[in-house]
Parts: sequence; C-alpha cells; structure tokens
Amino acid sequence: MEPRETILEVKNLKTYFHTKRGVSKAVDGIDFSLKKGETLGIVGESGCGKSITSLSILRLIPTPPGKIEGGEVLFKGRDLVTLSDNEMRKIRGNEISMIFQEPMTSLNPVIPVGEQIAEAIRLHQKMNKKEARAKAIDMLKLVGIPSPEKRAKQEPFQLSGGMRQRVMIAMALSCNPEVLIADEPTTALDVTIQAQILELIKDLQTKLGMGVIMITHDLGVVAETCNKVAVMYAGNIVEYAPTQNLFDEPKHPYTRGLLASLPKIDEDKEELYTIEGSVPSSYSMPEGCRFASRCPFAEAMCHQKQPELLEHQDGSKVRCWMYSNEWTGEKLQEEVFS
Repeated sequence: MEPRETILEVKNLKTYFHTKRGVSKAVDGIDFSLKKGETLGIVGESGCGKSITSLSILRLIPTPPGKIEGGEVLFKGRDLVTLSDNEMRKIRGNEISMIFQEPMTSLNPVIPVGEQIAEAIRLHQKMNKKEARAKAIDMLKLVGIPSPEKRAKQEPFQLSGGMRQRVMIAMALSCNPEVLIADEPTTALDVTIQAQILELIKDLQTKLGMGVIMITHDLGVVAETCNKVAVMYAGNIVEYAPTQNLFDEPKHPYTRGLLASLPKIDEDKEELYTIEGSVPSSYSMPEGCRFASRCPFAEAMCHQKQPELLEHQDGSKVRCWMYSNEWTGEKLQEEVFS
C-alpha cells in the first residue's frame, strides 16, 4: 500500500488578537499535518484555541483585532497565509470546506436551503442555475435527507437541528473538497443524531477520499472517528499521537487528566476525577509550561521554561519536561489520576 500524500501542513502557526486589554495569544506556535483520507482530531477544553486554529487555516480571522503573526499553512505546497484574498476565495469552500458549530447562525434564515447550496456550487463549479439546483438536490440526497426536492425549498427554521447540520455537510461537500474541517459538528444534537452525523462524515470521506480535521472537546468522538489526535492546551499542542497510542498510553499529564475524568461503565464511582485549577489567561501566559500550575508532577524547571514538543520512541510527541533528558523529578504515576 502506497503511503498517503500529505495535503495540509501547519508549521509554527501563531494567531494573536490585539485588544485594549493587551495581546491575546490564542494560538501560539502549533504544528501538525494531514494526509489524504486521514482524520485528525484536535481536542481540548473550551478556549484552548481549537476553533481559532481552523479559522486561521481558512483565513477567516476577523482583522482587526486578529492577526496571523507567524507560521505557515501549506496546502498542496502553497502557503495559504501569503495568498491574496481573491486566491483564498477560490480555495475556501471549494478545495477546503468547513462545517461550523451552529447551523442556525451559519445558514441564511430567509433563503431556502437548496438555493444556499446551489449558490456555493455556482460560485465554484461554474454551473448554470438549473444544473446547480439539480446538484444541490443530489447533495441533500447524499447526506440522507428524505424528500430532498421538498426540503430544498424549505428555509432553515423549518428543519430540525439534525437536518440543518446535514444541510451544512451537503453545502461543505458540494464542491468535492480535498480537506473538510468539522468544528464541533455534533454540538447540541442528541446522541442518536450525533452518531448518524459522524457515520455520515466517515462514509463520505471514504467515497471522496478527503482529509478531515475533526475539532471537538469530546474524546468519545475522537476515539470513534480519528486516526491521529492533537491535544491542545492554552494555545499550544501538548500531545500529538496516533489515536490508539493516545488512549492506550497517554503521556502528557493534561491528557491523562482528560481521560481520567471520563465516566467508565464498569466503575461505580460517585465522583469523577477533576483537574484542579484553571486555564491561564491568553493575555498573560506563564513563562514555563502552561499546565504547570495544575500539574501534580510540576518541578521548579516547569515554572521557569516552556518545554518543546519532544518526539517519543513510539512516534508520538509530547510537550512535557518529564520526557526530556533534563528531568530529575518524579515519574508519572497512574494512581494520581484515579
């Protein structure tokens, strides 16, 4: 089997927001790559920089106050950061598409959904109105919406939350993108619809061969859909690993804490594990490791200097002094997270 081609590569990406309060370092030097047909999960709690990463890739950061301060976003070898607005418009929605968190704020409330999909098709695929309308109905059929001809004429408020999310997927896939970014695609949907939406994205990925970036705070979604995972904390990636490795042998104390806080079916506990403390403000990041104030293993060095993302022998990467040659403190202990 031939190795898959890398289609997207993010190198040392920094996105800051310049406000009256100061400079918010929302994304502060992250690296990852995506291959064709692969799904990368970006996971972390609210405010860690997941969504800003996706908006940076598509150059949708509001400027001002936002600005991509440095780094590269290489799509098929071209650096998206350096492209003109006109060149980005040709890529956005065509070669790279995005499913946003909340369809009701992303869809026009007074235009039938079929027309909204057809508009995107006409813009990028150079079809006439009749051809674009027919393709829009085909896309609604592809994402499993019953009576697509009827639904195409309806406005977003006439559809259920699950159907609106399917419309967003139909719109995102209407131009056969090579990369799909799904930002919390199952937020606010009940578990049955969540499972259907995730299964739908997986099926369409197999059919179209696209790379998928799945942005979520739900580790269950990651386990179900992703090949690789990047765990984000306070604007940094703290662990980057194949999904199986991450769940079998998580390395960063933050990743361990996230996994330990998940409820387990076979355990009868009244209280779940919690990570003490809170995320540092993006306006005043600490000098050392950003997780140090919450880490049960932190030593003096952790508070003084930011660790690099170190490659481990199993191919995973971890941003933690504990895995460096300089570490002299206590090694990770399982019982801390129980």
